[in-house]
Amino acid sequence: MESIKQNPLVKKVGFNRIVLCIVLILLYGLFCALTGGSFVGISRILSALNYAYFLGFLSLGVTFVIATGGIDFSIGPVMFCCALIAGFSLVNHGVSMPLALIISLVVGLAFGVFNGYLVAYWNVPSFITSMASMNISKGLASVFTQTQSVNWPQASAEGGWYRNMVRMGDIPVGLIILLAVAVVCAIILNKTKMGRYILSLGSNKEAVRLSGVNVKKWEMSAYVVCGLLVGIAAIFYVAAYTTVQPGYGDQYNNEAIAGCVMGGTSMAGGLASISGTIIGVLIISLLQEGILALSLDKNLQLVITGIIVIVAVFADVVSRRRKN
Repeated sequence: MESIKQNPLVKKVGFNRIVLCIVLILLYGLFCALTGGSFVGISRILSALNYAYFLGFLSLGVTFVIATGGIDFSIGPVMFCCALIAGFSLVNHGVSMPLALIISLVVGLAFGVFNGYLVAYWNVPSFITSMASMNISKGLASVFTQTQSVNWPQASAEGGWYRNMVRMGDIPVGLIILLAVAVVCAIILNKTKMGRYILSLGSNKEAVRLSGVNVKKWEMSAYVVCGLLVGIAAIFYVAAYTTVQPGYGDQYNNEAIAGCVMGGTSMAGGLASISGTIIGVLIISLLQEGILALSLDKNLQLVITGIIVIVAVFADVVSRRRKN
């Protein structure tokens, strides 16, 4: 095994990413076999990708937060809050579609600033901050919409052009956008001063502070990026599913974090992989589609997702002990 890991090509691509790609292919083959071939086809792939788009943006956002050594359990409910406030403004208050999309981004960004400020400048633990934001976002969305569900326009309706961001015919436009944003995130995290400081905060925050770096600013920036990506995730959620209900979103926290951790981002901070996050999200989305195809209890996905998180965190702990 060690000889394989030391192979120049394997080291360049990343052993963990290669394993994840193999798991993705095997999982697809398994579902094809178990469904008698009915899983094969572009419709199933596009359906799985619908789930991957919004989950991908959530996972990309929380990757920045976890890289600092923090956590954010509010991303799912905040995504729904963005979609509900923007959608209610669109449907009930007559705002234009472009403005509704901007509202979604602004709401997500506002929660990112709120979380980041509390964590970085007030030293409130990220766990407590995100739990508070989760409740605030649920309550705010319910009050704003008067606990009503919101139906965004269908593709054929006026303003329905926003759904083209997910797919145009059989062209997965959303995948192109997600991968483009992932490339930008990878550049920010690995090639810029902001990314280097974010990763350094996760490795040793006190050492970074003593070196004269404004750790509060860079720690807050991770949450701001996360909030913006959550606002984008809300847009892709409604573009795929149109209907949003108050009080939901919790399960997407676990799935987004699972995709992030499975992809190689350390829960202890200091280590993150954007490409690994995307592959992890694809695995979880394929798993969700496979469970539906097999007519299994959807709650089974929650069990499997929980197991994935435990295994990924355990593997990270073992890896860090070996390095030390």
